[in-house]
Amino acid sequence: METRSNHVLVGAIVLILLAVLALFTVWIAHLGGSSEKEYDIFFKTSVDGLAKGSAVTFSGVPTGQVKEIALWKPDPQFVRVRVTVNNDTPILQGTTATISGVGFTGVSQVSLDGARKGAAPIGCPETNPQQLCPYGVPVIPTKQGGLGAILNSAPQLLERLSTLTERLTGMLSDRNQASIAGILDNTNQLTKALANRGPEIAATLAQTRVAIQQAGDAAQKIGQLAETSNGVLTDDVKPAMQNLNQAIASAKQSADTLNAAVGDARPGLQSFSKQTIPEVGQLVRDLRIMAESLSSVANKVDQQGAGSLIGQQKLPDYKGK
Repeated sequence: METRSNHVLVGAIVLILLAVLALFTVWIAHLGGSSEKEYDIFFKTSVDGLAKGSAVTFSGVPTGQVKEIALWKPDPQFVRVRVTVNNDTPILQGTTATISGVGFTGVSQVSLDGARKGAAPIGCPETNPQQLCPYGVPVIPTKQGGLGAILNSAPQLLERLSTLTERLTGMLSDRNQASIAGILDNTNQLTKALANRGPEIAATLAQTRVAIQQAGDAAQKIGQLAETSNGVLTDDVKPAMQNLNQAIASAKQSADTLNAAVGDARPGLQSFSKQTIPEVGQLVRDLRIMAESLSSVANKVDQQGAGSLIGQQKLPDYKGK
């Protein structure tokens, strides 16, 4: 009986010592280790590959792990993920969370990045904390990552691929295939015809080049002829016109002088003879007619050029074909 009591006592003492040792170990570990902080992340995308204990990284550096995953009851579109990170992790304003895959294993992790230097840490505000921190811990905003974008766009991509496949199937029906085959045959025939007419097309192009060159030479010669005609008119006709104008002016001056002389001598001439007056009047009329003729000639030269006196015909304007 005493032996059994000693065994129970020894066992109890051993259990108490083991419990104390465990508590001491936990206390030492807690005392020596760094404290952790908890954050909530609300993902609107799928969290496939994420599970309790999944790694949490900050700019690729492991800093914590996933503690809890659950649907958010107020809005089932969101999945609430509770993470714990080391106390020295800089979860500052601007930090965002994404879900990224780890290789090709299908395992995912929570990636944190985007903290701004000098920004304040993410925390719960003193005023209305329930709205921004519904579960009493700060909330890290999310950012759509590569995996989330692929998963979200996968249904649309599949739908578009299905629509494209249906359209291709409709386009490649028997009737359309026959039409495409006919178009290809016509194209081959046209290509052969062009190949057979290659020398004729080359000759036509060569003749066209020659015709264009000849037209250019003709235009250049016409321009030179026009410049020569302008030079002749400028050098020869203008001096002749000046001399003709001077002659007309002299004739008019002589006629005016003669008229004045006749007017002064009219009383004396009347006393000589009645026959002299008609002759002098006739002479004055002839001089006036001559002055008018010279004036008409000068006007004609001014308006029509010297060619009107010589009698040459005006060159027709060149009109290209």
